[in-house]
Amino acid sequence: MDLFEKLLTNRGPLGSHSHYAHGYFTFPKLEGEIAPRMKFRGKEVLTWSLNNYLGLANHPEVRKADADAAAEWGMAYPMGARIMSGNSNMHEKLEADLADFVKKPDALLLNFGYQGVVSIIDALVDRHDVIVYDAESHACIIDGVRLHQGKRFVYAHNDMASLEKQLERATRWTDNTGGAILVITEGVFGMSGNLGKLKEVVDLKEKFQFRLLVDDAHGFGTMGATGAGTGEHLECQDGIDVYFSTFAKSMASIGAFVAADEQVVEYLRYNMRSQIFAKSLPMPLTVGAIKRLELLRTNPELKDKLWEVVNALQTGLREKGFNIGTTESPVTPVFLNGQIPDATQLTLDLRENYNIFCSIVVYPVVPKDVIMLRLIPTAVHSLDDVKETIEAFEKIAQKLDKGLYSKSTVSA
Repeated sequence: MDLFEKLLTNRGPLGSHSHYAHGYFTFPKLEGEIAPRMKFRGKEVLTWSLNNYLGLANHPEVRKADADAAAEWGMAYPMGARIMSGNSNMHEKLEADLADFVKKPDALLLNFGYQGVVSIIDALVDRHDVIVYDAESHACIIDGVRLHQGKRFVYAHNDMASLEKQLERATRWTDNTGGAILVITEGVFGMSGNLGKLKEVVDLKEKFQFRLLVDDAHGFGTMGATGAGTGEHLECQDGIDVYFSTFAKSMASIGAFVAADEQVVEYLRYNMRSQIFAKSLPMPLTVGAIKRLELLRTNPELKDKLWEVVNALQTGLREKGFNIGTTESPVTPVFLNGQIPDATQLTLDLRENYNIFCSIVVYPVVPKDVIMLRLIPTAVHSLDDVKETIEAFEKIAQKLDKGLYSKSTVSA
């Protein structure tokens, strides 16, 4: 078979829906200033789909720092990979600031979050080692695990008995290979919003020998007394051996970092292929991240406002009888019963007639006959936004229960 012929006959689980989904359900265009209310297809919608937890995307100090840095440095500087010619004092300052904030001895700046996690895993383990990871890990972790040439065992989501069983298997294997064990989980799981059982995982170090890598993309800036993440929130940050987060959520930017002991960071600095062979993070993004981290550290009211909105939204949904699962974070899933055609009509109704824009998740990400609406509250949402959304959700839930979405086509 010709390679392209194969691609056309099997377009993949998402691509198979592109003929009707593209531009509306997938690859939609939200236009205008980044804010709770933006334009979608020419009309204003209240959006809950932006990873802008602390509202920094359009913060005036952030906008100024980004603009000043772009004017001073352009987007090309520093030119080259950091290991060759792309290092700078500002890159090193950002790393030192990040390490200090998450209470780790050292940190390494990364160009991208997804690519960063894949490359961290690739650098840390060899074919003699075993990876043990949570079943609901993000795709970047799954892809990193796929690169591993040794054994990998998956444990049931947040199930410590299952983890212990897999650690027993891993220990038997490494006793023969002379390898080591890496456990991988998340601080905040981005779909369900529940927290990884980090303290319980750390406690297992008393019984098993392993190192722990935590992806805290949704926890950094939102969780903990200072916003230093889920490890801080659960009072077990010291037990996390390798801490990762991205700038794409609370920092509302591009880039990421990994923090650990100095010797571990030094090893990664010289062995992470995605960084060694990639151009350095441009100076405007680096300077902009320094400003964002400064605001995160010195303006705790941003996180307080976020949680005011989160608590109002989640409490209000629960009081109206909505199932929002086990979330303990700002991530707010709303689970409804219905099939994919129901989900399509329901989403059209929300966007066209109630002017509410949120992400929709269906099978195979969630079980069959389940519709998940995923809301991301931010510090720049208002309590009026929350009230409007809950009222709209009540109305669409009633229609769904009556079977109206499966019986008719929604019109604006």
